Amino acid sequence: MIARASQLFLPTLREPPADAEAASHKLLVRGGFIRQVGAGIFSFLPLGWRVHQKVVQIIREEMDAIGGQEMLCPVLTPAELWQTSGRYGIPEVFKFNDRSGRPFVLALSHEETFTFHARELQSYKQLPQILYHFSTKERDEPRPRGGLLRVREFIMKDSYSFDRDREGLDRSFDLHAGAYRRIFDRCSLETYEVLAESGFMGGRESWDYLAPTGSGGNELVRCENGDYAADREAARGVPRKPEFPDSLAKPAEVETPGVATIDDLAELLRVDAAATSKAMPVVMTDGSLILGLVRGDDKLNEEKLMSVLGRGFRPATDEEIRATFGAGGGSLGPVGVQVEVVADDQLREGQYVTGANRDGWHLRGVEAGRDFAAEFADIRQMADGDRCPECGGALTTHPAIEVGHIFKLETYYSEPFGATYLDENGHEQLLVMGSYGVGPARAIAAIVEQHHDEHGIVWPASVAPYDAHVVTLPGLESQGEEAAAALEAGALDVLLDDRDQRAGEKFADADLIGCPLRVTVGKKTLDDGAVDVRDRATGDEDRVPISELAGKVPAAT
Repeated sequence: MIARASQLFLPTLREPPADAEAASHKLLVRGGFIRQVGAGIFSFLPLGWRVHQKVVQIIREEMDAIGGQEMLCPVLTPAELWQTSGRYGIPEVFKFNDRSGRPFVLALSHEETFTFHARELQSYKQLPQILYHFSTKERDEPRPRGGLLRVREFIMKDSYSFDRDREGLDRSFDLHAGAYRRIFDRCSLETYEVLAESGFMGGRESWDYLAPTGSGGNELVRCENGDYAADREAARGVPRKPEFPDSLAKPAEVETPGVATIDDLAELLRVDAAATSKAMPVVMTDGSLILGLVRGDDKLNEEKLMSVLGRGFRPATDEEIRATFGAGGGSLGPVGVQVEVVADDQLREGQYVTGANRDGWHLRGVEAGRDFAAEFADIRQMADGDRCPECGGALTTHPAIEVGHIFKLETYYSEPFGATYLDENGHEQLLVMGSYGVGPARAIAAIVEQHHDEHGIVWPASVAPYDAHVVTLPGLESQGEEAAAALEAGALDVLLDDRDQRAGEKFADADLIGCPLRVTVGKKTLDDGAVDVRDRATGDEDRVPISELAGKVPAAT
């Protein structure tokens, strides 16, 4: 096909938005691919939608290749579905009532809806199943930023596998992992398949697909020796060992008036901050209170804690804290409390300074097992200076964009929804589920981050809005039409710049838009009937007769 720039809605800009920091944000706006409607809300303009749909088609082809069945579920969902799963209280969920007062949710993902439909699967003979759709998602993102990197509304491909057991889930998970590798390879995206946290999605295991970029909402953690990689939210860094004071036979109270921070506490007692503990009380969706405990120099990783607890939570209020512990938030500890304690693995050994659950007092010499009972897990946030858990090598972090995430949900949703099937013996069994998401818009942003130069975007051929961009200088309109027709005959999609603009502006727009080939119809064309064909990625340029474009140019792409 041939698209004429003079007839397109193609509003290119010389300057990026004032608030744009990410290269993808700047270039996609300047190139006329997207426009912001509100905070975290973007429209795809015609050029951008062509790219989006090319990414969608690549995803669709790879999903179909592993047996996926495409369908479509609504964005508007009854609140009852989310109340059943326990995710109704998640802050990122958009909630509202209709005119009759009935509560609804604008879906940020569709685990609930697909599980609702999966209840119609009745027999093991119908398994396994892979169902997917491309659907709009809504997320009450508190800090939208980075153009397409962190938004409130987006289209996502989410698929769901339904199996009879964990072995079947592992097969479905591996099928999706292979499909995702092929998707990102076809999009010319460098990605790392890394361990991740499931967070409010639920389940026991998940992998992230991170594309290293100059800007991104995620951080890729890698070992200098190449034997470990993870999303920072899931990274298992090994911190330095604390310098412990002399051991005590039992905890000893110490007065700590006016202490408000761990640094204050360490300075007052002249102890290593790593030899103190920090208590973080949270309230589960069922109203129960749980105490998270990490080293004083660490931060609690809420995603990890959510994975351990298996359900969402919120920070406890000051009133809830005082009612439960009898003290304010700065004086909390695990000794003598009547709530469940989840402690970080680093607190298994050694004696720590903890809150005494009494304002202005702390306890020295608190030892896990002897003085309090806890469930231990990795719930700390990886910190700068941590070492590799595999080899002890140095860990480095790199900005990255999460372009895909796959989860082993197991029975996290099928159990509350009663989604079951009958096995060979007529016994009722819970469906074992997986969930798999990839965002076309995130992929586009990552592609631009990895494929651009100082002049604009350099699209890979597989997702470019057009294969070739024909730049016609004034007075050569008929030759431009002839060149575009020759390229079209070679099965290329062509953007013909037939606008009444100066040559410099046309060339600048061609570099900005970034089609794989630029074909220049200039004054020399009148003499030799040839055009300049320039490869956008390499800058290589050839002089090709218009009559030979159909045969030569496709081979070059």
